[in-house]
Amino acid sequence: MTTTTLPTVRLGAHGPEVGGQGLGCMGMSFAYGPADAGESRATLERALERGVTLFDTADAYGDGDNERFLAPFVRAHRDELVIATKFGLSIPPDDPARRIIRNDPPYLRRAVEASLQRLGTDVIDLYYMHRRDPRVPVEETVGAMAELVREGKVKHLGLSEVTAGELRAAHAVHPIAAVQSEWSLFSRDIERNVAPAAAALGVALVAYSPLGRGFLTGSFARAEDLTPDDFRRRQPRYTGDNAAANAVLVDRVREVAARRDATPGQVALAWVHHRQTVHGLPVIPLPGTSKPGRVDENTAAARLTLTEEDLAVLEPLASLVAGDRYADMAFTSAGRE
Repeated sequence: MTTTTLPTVRLGAHGPEVGGQGLGCMGMSFAYGPADAGESRATLERALERGVTLFDTADAYGDGDNERFLAPFVRAHRDELVIATKFGLSIPPDDPARRIIRNDPPYLRRAVEASLQRLGTDVIDLYYMHRRDPRVPVEETVGAMAELVREGKVKHLGLSEVTAGELRAAHAVHPIAAVQSEWSLFSRDIERNVAPAAAALGVALVAYSPLGRGFLTGSFARAEDLTPDDFRRRQPRYTGDNAAANAVLVDRVREVAARRDATPGQVALAWVHHRQTVHGLPVIPLPGTSKPGRVDENTAAARLTLTEEDLAVLEPLASLVAGDRYADMAFTSAGRE
């Protein structure tokens, strides 16, 4: 059973109640170099003990490997957790830099059945459209997702990396419980349109990469610090002059952390938690880790309240960040907003 240390929030007007911080599980089997399976399993259990109940994966993470890895944990704790997975993005194993996006209903049908089988469950609690394919009307895709709800294969719907207009159009077809987008001290573009739209519609915001993919924790300072198979080596913010410039910004986070007797990662997460007050909507940071000790550190950040002085130091950082989130920003909602 869980020993709750986190406040709870509701995803959407009628969505599930979850711990106020989730766990991104991607790195347990994909993208961030090798992870120890035993330590990752211990991380899942520790997160549940600390009140984390939203566990996030996708069929694209390791070509289904992450869903398969999570299956025993999901079965063991089925009534205690909310499992979120995604469809619509394919990453060929032989070409990890390539992205194939599909939102058509026939593809969706195959994807949901495969995810249900890999996860070993008869229903997905929160099912996201992972990325938007502009060739398919969002109303058509969400309409097909709504059929899955009626059939009992999915409980609630989510969208990832969509524009405010796409969110409104989707919500008109079927209630959207959550929008997942990158949101951190280094990435604040969704504050312009998406967050206000979500607040107006009563949709929760799930913030992925709230720690800047680990950069804001100080765990690495440049791409060369990472293993050769780590996909962050291809992200502009962590290479060359960009990495050097952004490391200076992390020093400002360290200054706040030292003043508050906290870690830089806790300050970064506390800032994301504070967005809930600023924007008037549920915000659930989704830090990813495969280490139990990091879960303890991350969940403790929910109890850290930043002062006006702290916030003033952190406020300008995003405008000073060097480099885009991805090498190809067409992969995000930025080009459509």
